[in-house]
Amino acid sequence: MVTKKKIGDRTVFLCDICGLGYADRVTAQECEDYCRAHHGSCSAEISAKAVYLPGAPTLPDRK
Repeated sequence: MVTKKKIGDRTVFLCDICGLGYADRVTAQECEDYCRAHHGSCSAEISAKAVYLPGAPTLPDRK
């Protein structure tokens, strides 16, 4: 289940498995589905769309 979270002035949708955040729920769900199917491993193609990286001091400037 994807989690919606407010970070700064932006809303991001988090993959509940790896913690990466995306600008839209659909991409976050794709990430979560991939992580689940591949035992926690992330897709490079999907994770390249992340706008929030856990542990990063600030949000990347992607829109």
